[in-house]
Amino acid sequence: MNEDDFWQLIDRCRPARPDPEAERLAASLVAALTDGPLSAVIAFAEHLASVLHRLDRREFGGGLSGDAFLYTRAAVVAAGRAEFEAVLGDPALFRRYARDLIWAEPLLYVPDRAYESLTGRDWDRSTRFSYESFSNSEGWAGP
Repeated sequence: MNEDDFWQLIDRCRPARPDPEAERLAASLVAALTDGPLSAVIAFAEHLASVLHRLDRREFGGGLSGDAFLYTRAAVVAAGRAEFEAVLGDPALFRRYARDLIWAEPLLYVPDRAYESLTGRDWDRSTRFSYESFSNSEGWAGP
């Protein structure tokens, strides 16, 4: 799975009706990933961590708690590639997510649930990038 495949999977699994906390999106993603190989789950986890890490920047997260910032970044990802890229290009677009408490916490657990479904075991995973809030030292550097 490359980054294009990651975003296509997000788009393909996004429900047509409102899904304010991304619960249906997460369930659909888990179902799609458990239909494929374990390598797709691992690749999904890597891409998810990477895009969340890219949003972990001072201009987005100033003033938010760690959890609120993480769940809000997940909501941007759940909105799809076009929204993700728009927010990266214009941090003012992120404010709506933060102000309106638009969260997508269930998205964070998709790889773990898919892994457990495929293997029957919990996944003590690590990814190349941490998606935890304030872990992107480059994004928080400077004044």
